[in-house]
Amino acid sequence: MTTTTLDKNKELIEKINYLRRKKNAIILAHYYQRGEIQDIADIVGDSLELARKAQQTDADIIVFAGVRFMAETAKILNPEKKVLHPNPESGCPMADMATYEALKRMKKEHPDAVVVAYINTNADVKTLADIIVTSRNAVKVVKSLDAKKIIFVPDKFLGSYIAKQVPEKEFILWEGFCPPHFNLTAEQLLELKKKYPNSKIAVHPECNTTAIEVADFVGSTSQIIQFATTCEADTVIIGTEVGLKHQLEKINPNKNYVFPETADYCGVVHCCDMKKNTLDKILDVLENETNEITLPQEVIEKAKIPLERMTQIV
Repeated sequence: MTTTTLDKNKELIEKINYLRRKKNAIILAHYYQRGEIQDIADIVGDSLELARKAQQTDADIIVFAGVRFMAETAKILNPEKKVLHPNPESGCPMADMATYEALKRMKKEHPDAVVVAYINTNADVKTLADIIVTSRNAVKVVKSLDAKKIIFVPDKFLGSYIAKQVPEKEFILWEGFCPPHFNLTAEQLLELKKKYPNSKIAVHPECNTTAIEVADFVGSTSQIIQFATTCEADTVIIGTEVGLKHQLEKINPNKNYVFPETADYCGVVHCCDMKKNTLDKILDVLENETNEITLPQEVIEKAKIPLERMTQIV
């Protein structure tokens, strides 16, 4: 960052800190957010972890720096709190691939199936789910279900990964995917492996199947952090959103974390939507209390049921 940018950020942070104290607000940031946002956040984590921790605070206002479905989940679990989303244009293409009406039709086509929804779904789709899962707990949750047939929505790659771990169940996979994770190829990972022969490869299960197959470790963002910062390898090739590098280097700066590179940006797995949140926008919503997440009471009540079912298992 230039000196001018650093000075501007310092001024913004001072204003943000003043307002969050004044208004009893808490700032939550996902691991994929810009580094400067992660640094000012009260809590940094994955979407479910952040929503859960928000439940444990006495904050009146939650500023959720993430994509929209994450802010919606925070609202579902914290209906009495005011949840503000810094940039309403920060959505999730994968979540948007699963629609309420289409899932409703699929449920009618397979009345004997249980709907397992990835937490990366919009609030209305969550109301149709029997249970919610995260990338961290999906295998455990699905194994615990009595149902033999599973409709998994919306990520076909995470669904396929789970299906391989739970071969005794039949899976009907939604044709959704995360575009940034999908763009990462096995060839790119193996090229880096040639450059760093003693390295380990860690990828997110949202990656396409070929990338998963060449990995030494597959796990959620928090699991990747644990593996990458503690494994014996000095170099770890990371197959997930490049924003995670900020946390990895803060936790264990003695290791080399390599993210696949392209000519146009520092990482192949780069989520433009995650980066739409900025310090300016966080300050704006704190000042004006705009971009509040509002959901119909019926949606909150119905969507909360599959979320709570998950928490009873894990």
